[in-house]
Amino acid sequence: MLKARLKTVIAGCAAMVLSTLLLATAPREAAAETIDDIISRGKVVIAIDTTTPPYGMIDEQFQPAGFDIEFAKKIGEGLGVPVEFVTVTSPGRIPALLTNRADMVVSIFSITAPRALQVAFSIPYAGQSAVVIAPKSTPIKSAADLVGKKVGLTRGTGEDGLLTEAAKANPGIEILRFDDYASLLQAMVSGQIDAMGGGDYGDIYLKKSAKGDDFEMKYILKTFYFGVGVRRDNPDLLRWLNTFIFTLKQDGTLEQLSQKYRNTPLPPLPVF
Repeated sequence: MLKARLKTVIAGCAAMVLSTLLLATAPREAAAETIDDIISRGKVVIAIDTTTPPYGMIDEQFQPAGFDIEFAKKIGEGLGVPVEFVTVTSPGRIPALLTNRADMVVSIFSITAPRALQVAFSIPYAGQSAVVIAPKSTPIKSAADLVGKKVGLTRGTGEDGLLTEAAKANPGIEILRFDDYASLLQAMVSGQIDAMGGGDYGDIYLKKSAKGDDFEMKYILKTFYFGVGVRRDNPDLLRWLNTFIFTLKQDGTLEQLSQKYRNTPLPPLPVF
């Protein structure tokens, strides 16, 4: 049921806020610059978002869980060090790197050219379609059908940029931005918004609610691919991540994670 999922995600939001406050007041050691620095320090600090199921969430034991979290733990295993998680929201992913709060970001971080001006991306480890979701009773086939409607999205995401451009081309679309995915889902279920932009997994979670049959995916905005984000001045770590992701793809680990958390095969992943 989505209600149970939402409670889990909301708990994650509370935990995220608390940890963010603690991290904001606690002194942090400088982030590592090389793989040797990470190994010498004895841990790798990875920024995650626990409000984006099935990629990031809080489980019944109030621990981070999901595709991204398990993938991040495997990065730690590959480096031979424990993982320390830092929780962030979508808008906080790049700042977490630029302010040295984290060594890397593993948080459905879509690879885009504008973001690559600020951070460096690994090759993709996963991907999904950004879509528009709305009640079945609402006829929507394109952005033109969103005119006169309230459209919700998560701030700083790929769909934020896409729907913002759509609103410029189609005056009358009212964009409502939310800081986390849990709030966006709640707004959709409660009728606060008429439609939402999000990952295709959002349709899956809405269908598990008491009103599940009321919602459907309307159209695809774009397919995004997720990479691990690191600072641009850390080519040593970036090269290792590319190699590590390649091995996880080749040995079937990424396919297993996709089946486990998304119940779908891993999409074909481009390389660069």
